[in-house]
Amino acid sequence: MAKYKLKFACQECGYESPKWMGKCPGCGSWNTLVEERDIKGGRPAVRGRRGTGENRPAVPITEVGGVEEPRSDIGIRELNRVLGGGLVPGSLILVGGDPGIGKSTLLLQASHRLALRGMPILYVSGEESAEQTRLRADRLKALDSRLYVASETDLDAVEALVEEVSPRLLVIDSIQTIYLPDVTSAPGSVAQVRECTGRLMRLAKEKGVAVIIVGHVTKEGAIAGPRMLEHMVDCVLYFEGERHHTYRVLRAVKNRFGSTNEIGLFEMKSEGLSEVDNPSEMFLSERPAGVAGSAVTASMEGTRPVLIELQALVSPTSFATPKRMASGLDPNRVTMIMAVLEKRLGMFLQNQDAYVNVVGGVRLDEPAVDLAVAVSLASSFRDRPTRPKDVVIGEVGLTGEVRGVTRLENRVAEAANMGFRRVVVPAKNRKGWTPPKNLEIVWVESVEEALEAVLGG
Repeated sequence: MAKYKLKFACQECGYESPKWMGKCPGCGSWNTLVEERDIKGGRPAVRGRRGTGENRPAVPITEVGGVEEPRSDIGIRELNRVLGGGLVPGSLILVGGDPGIGKSTLLLQASHRLALRGMPILYVSGEESAEQTRLRADRLKALDSRLYVASETDLDAVEALVEEVSPRLLVIDSIQTIYLPDVTSAPGSVAQVRECTGRLMRLAKEKGVAVIIVGHVTKEGAIAGPRMLEHMVDCVLYFEGERHHTYRVLRAVKNRFGSTNEIGLFEMKSEGLSEVDNPSEMFLSERPAGVAGSAVTASMEGTRPVLIELQALVSPTSFATPKRMASGLDPNRVTMIMAVLEKRLGMFLQNQDAYVNVVGGVRLDEPAVDLAVAVSLASSFRDRPTRPKDVVIGEVGLTGEVRGVTRLENRVAEAANMGFRRVVVPAKNRKGWTPPKNLEIVWVESVEEALEAVLGG
């Protein structure tokens, strides 16, 4: 008979303790340690490769034959791009995002596209009944006889369904609702999420079935459950965007079979998610002309350059401490750029509220957009509009210098394709490439030079 002992596990980070504590020593969260049973001797030890009992000797890597993983075309170009070219058999993919952002919609559409290509697909929902999934499929026009749906939360029953259907893709929606009977803690706990993900990983590798699991997120935006969850899977995708905006961004933050930080852009419509073919045109479609506080920059999202509008509003404050708010940018980075403008260019911003927004709900985290943030803030502060056909690119240093950026030629080429006539770029990137002939290039070494070129001083 299996023996067990009691332990307390943190539901935020997975820290384990033999006794209850109010504050977790691992992550510092309060009241997150929950009692669990640690079963000993209840499971047989698994030895050998993939649990077959077959031991393989270690061999030199030069003697290992190269195997190219065949990828399955999903039928959704943006999703193929994020995954690195398609779905790899035997891969384990984690998709996270805010509630109602469109995770289940995207995965049901992807399952339908694969089913249309003659592949059996198993969609397991622990949050909806089969009838509710059918209603959503009717709305999305995602009906096919090769798409199997089941409302199940017991992982043993899910494995039995996999043996019965033999799918090419298994979708679990969501991992927080799946449980193993052998684990005594509640579904969604650290122990259940860890053990269920481990079983699904072995299932994917042994049978060559691609498995996509949906993960809930915490209030801070991180995927709920132990951090180990993101290390176990092959690919981690985040679905981003504001619920009240129609545009969604699917971002790869980990991918063993492709590039990281790749993004796919979608638009939420009544019939589901549709792909956005030209992201730059979409982000600039509603840009106002001749208004102070607006600047356009070119951001590299994976291998794709995207032109995005930044807007800033600087106005006098009526409080002792002015507000500093940023949407889509790191607020600390914006505060640093404002300090550079105040110290190096003499702009008195201590009595000014500042609001900076990235249009379209996308989030920018690369330093190449710093100069555009500085230009938009200075434009609003001086009430001088920028030229409508200018693009500003560059990283800002604390001494007011403009530092070079990576892949400048791709950014400039995207600006030329979108009809822009002038690009303000760092002088450090002058060597090593040839600018387009139909585009005026302004080389700057400092923020002061950039503001002189864009705003006229």
